[in-house]
Amino acid sequence: MPVPETGAAARNDLDVSSKWARTALSHRIRTGLPRRKPGKLTEELAGPWLAQEPRPRDRRGRGRLRAEGAGPGHDLPFTDRVIVTVVILRFQLPHAALAVCYGVHRSAITRAAGEIRPLPAARGSAVPGKPGLRLRTLAGVPACAAAEGVRLRIDGTEVQVRRPPAGRPGRRAFASGKKKQDTIKSTAISDGDGRLLLLGAFRPGRMHDVTAVRTDGIEDLLRRHPDVKAEVDASYQGPARDLPAQVSAPPKKPGKNAAPGETARWEQDRHEQSQQRIRAGHAIAGPKQWRTLHRWTGRREYFQETALAIAGLVSDRAAMR
Repeated sequence: MPVPETGAAARNDLDVSSKWARTALSHRIRTGLPRRKPGKLTEELAGPWLAQEPRPRDRRGRGRLRAEGAGPGHDLPFTDRVIVTVVILRFQLPHAALAVCYGVHRSAITRAAGEIRPLPAARGSAVPGKPGLRLRTLAGVPACAAAEGVRLRIDGTEVQVRRPPAGRPGRRAFASGKKKQDTIKSTAISDGDGRLLLLGAFRPGRMHDVTAVRTDGIEDLLRRHPDVKAEVDASYQGPARDLPAQVSAPPKKPGKNAAPGETARWEQDRHEQSQQRIRAGHAIAGPKQWRTLHRWTGRREYFQETALAIAGLVSDRAAMR
């Protein structure tokens, strides 16, 4: 797994703090990635990492004025920092436990995860059948679906987070009426085979799925691409009513006094639409297999960055199906 040798932060792969730790942690069971993917991921992230390093020095026009040996330094090579970050995303392991594996201080692991996490988050999601194309914004999904003839599946998901302290403004915004917990919601968009295309539209748990779709402009994007079709669940009745030729939602349940034939027809239509929509649940299950998204225990402002990083890694594996 060679890495560019430019800069101290991306030292050569031979400079290993603990060979057994790298071998153990880079296994596919611990990273959730295919066997050769950690090396390719390291090579891919090395370019953006090296590109952002000299920026502070360019602004100052000189190096930092500090004594020799001062400053935080990087106790881990770039390859190990990528592996550690992926393992933390996968299992949410305590940083102190990983520090013992590498024989470094806990702060070195925390700093490595904080520095590396934005890089996979900025990669976007892979597109099946298009190795060089990645989706990074909501606007790119309908455009890609229109070009490839993909029928989208749209569904919301939520992850429990820590409750804001008492007395803080906006505390009730995270209270989810469905989960009866404090959550952060997001919208998952997938294709007909249940492969995740994008995870976006992050919002507090109190906001309804339809409100998020309209606030983040997903409904407007569908209007701009009239050839794009989408399957949704019952919580998206509004877009299905406004865009009946594009958005398919489950039919409304007949009244109590409806004829038996009407009820049977509704049940059949609902079952057929559910079979088409179930793929969205498969796409959501991919990121939810990563323990970090079972329950987010970190700071809420880092959740979106973490979820995007996990979604990008999950989409890489899904795109190979």
